Amino acid sequence: MGIKIYNTLTRNKEEFVPLEEGKVKMYVCGPTVYNYIHIGNARPAIVFDMVRRYLEFRGYNVKYISNFTDVDDKLIKAANELGEDVPTIAQRFINAYFEDVHALGCKKADAHPRVTETMDLIIEFIGALIEKGYAYESGGDVYYRTREFNEYGKLSHQSIEELKVGARIQVGEKKQDALDFVLWKAAKEGEISWDSPWGKGRPGWHIECSAMAREYLGDTIDIHAGGQDLAFPHHENEIAQSEALTGQTFARYWMHNGYINIDNEKMSKSLGNFVTVHEIIKRHDPQVLRFFMLSVHYRNPINYSDELLENTKAAFERLKTSYKNLKHRIAASAELTANNQEWLAKIAAIHSQFIKEMDDDFNTANGVSVLFDLSKLSNLYLMEKNTSAEVIRSFLNEFEILFGVLGLSLTDEDLLDEEVEELIGKRAQARKERNFKLADEIRDQLKEMNIVIEDTPQGIRWKRG
Repeated sequence: MGIKIYNTLTRNKEEFVPLEEGKVKMYVCGPTVYNYIHIGNARPAIVFDMVRRYLEFRGYNVKYISNFTDVDDKLIKAANELGEDVPTIAQRFINAYFEDVHALGCKKADAHPRVTETMDLIIEFIGALIEKGYAYESGGDVYYRTREFNEYGKLSHQSIEELKVGARIQVGEKKQDALDFVLWKAAKEGEISWDSPWGKGRPGWHIECSAMAREYLGDTIDIHAGGQDLAFPHHENEIAQSEALTGQTFARYWMHNGYINIDNEKMSKSLGNFVTVHEIIKRHDPQVLRFFMLSVHYRNPINYSDELLENTKAAFERLKTSYKNLKHRIAASAELTANNQEWLAKIAAIHSQFIKEMDDDFNTANGVSVLFDLSKLSNLYLMEKNTSAEVIRSFLNEFEILFGVLGLSLTDEDLLDEEVEELIGKRAQARKERNFKLADEIRDQLKEMNIVIEDTPQGIRWKRG
């Protein structure tokens, strides 16, 4: 049995079979870069980075593309409010995005295309839809004829008649049908714009991803992913545009992560519970936030609070402590003991169980449970009177593999800065000179810096409190 993915398109778990053996083409909708990313943006960044890592772990060569929307109404509004131009605002928050998601353990995509760098392809794409009769120009705007695409609604499982209820033509819109959606917006005075066959303007939101996905991954991609809120209308419209143009299936597997609530309420600026990653990682270890996100299955809703994150920190530290205990013990272990094979078999069984859980639609909740099984097993092993370096190396290797698949770090990224290193060295020297008063003073100073020192028969150990 191989990997199974829950496909939003079919509402079923399906065996994953990519178009090309051993290769995966994956597109993930990225953020609109008008502000720091909020915790809702962080979830797809973490989830689909994990999916990518797991596919690579299972032997696939993954081409991973994630875009930036660097021009739209929100960016124009932000630029006007701040008295800056749109490209400056966009670049600032693209830089901030990379800083934040790097802290969260996310790898860069193979490409991060931007709307402003893809304008010619977007205009060409829209022109081709007009030629095919799927789009029309109206007063400088261009709209997509939704009713012309017979399968519209197949991703969100809605019919045209259901969608028609409540559909309205807003003031200023020049579309022929309330269900039609915009592909190109005529420029308003003072707005950033580009020349096009329909006059100066800029793209609508949905067309950009269709154009960028096609440019980097071709007419058909294996996995298209994003937050649950994007399934309709954004991804529905992407399907309509792309399949109308190419006549090919746009994406074979659609993946959507669940919503995030803040203290059991939907996150919104009006409620005052709008939380950015930039702020969270000032207060909390970003790796703990990643571990928190992965402790719940990606399709399930998740509730965030500082208290829950603190509880998660304690659990995460227990796993890292098990790893540190192994590293600490290896030097005092024999190379071989009588029961090596028995323990090595137990470690192999854990590895197999992890794969079994993750193969089932990337079930990180169960995968994390397997990590705790590994931790318990390693703690049990260290209670043995005689330990083997071979077995401990196997435990360490397994921790490193499984943590790596989940994008988690087993050590503190920043380790010790020079000041802390110097203090630990001074304390060690004080103890050597039997100046225990000074050693205790340094221990207290380190404690204030959130560094806990442990004196053991094998030497000094430290950990963050």
